[in-house]
Amino acid sequence: MTNRWVDGELLAFDLETTGVDKANDIPVSYALVWFNRQVPERHDTGLINPGVAIPAGATAVHGITTQRAVAEGLELEEGVRHIVEALLDASRRGVPVVGFNLSYDLSMMDARLRALDGTGLVDAGWHGPVLDPLVIDRSLERFRKGKRTLALVCERYGVVNEAAHDASGDAIASAKVLFAMTEIFEHELATVDAATLTRSQVGWHRTWAEGMHTFLTSKGSPGFLAADFDWPLAGGHASSVL
Repeated sequence: MTNRWVDGELLAFDLETTGVDKANDIPVSYALVWFNRQVPERHDTGLINPGVAIPAGATAVHGITTQRAVAEGLELEEGVRHIVEALLDASRRGVPVVGFNLSYDLSMMDARLRALDGTGLVDAGWHGPVLDPLVIDRSLERFRKGKRTLALVCERYGVVNEAAHDASGDAIASAKVLFAMTEIFEHELATVDAATLTRSQVGWHRTWAEGMHTFLTSKGSPGFLAADFDWPLAGGHASSVL
């Protein structure tokens, strides 16, 4: 038996969506991939009918058309509740959820659940743990220049994403990046429990967001919205996460 989270069960999670607004856009596909001892053991993937037209720009990224989502996808409420139940089950069992820029996906699910029930993930009993290779990479290699897209972070850690911009491909790649990071930063990551890492990431994200906001506003940009300083759920909805 091992007590290291990296060798236990993890749930890799990713969405493809109608756009980049985590509060108002809608999932069109999902991937839930369970890992054990760093090996993917179970895949749950599918399309979701968002109930609105998928913009051409979004389709150009992930390849999912409105017609296909309507024909093959779960109805929106069914898809949202299916994903939320997987997240709640992981949280109840202390299984870390892993994803790149995970706040986007979790905040979108929180917003969709609120649209259905008036209450979000935390109210439903979700409390983490969560592990985001993007947040971790920004903190542990904060002086590395360049953008931090999934493709570039995969390149940095020697991971091949075999299906980029596919929910399953991105979820698996995110988990593999995290595993590669633990080889390089074993003391900082692999020897720390997932709950402690979750709390650390809350602070790491805020530190990064405050610095980036200051930089952007100094260049004349509006900077970040208040909700964007919160992690892993935007808008202060995660006050009781771990």
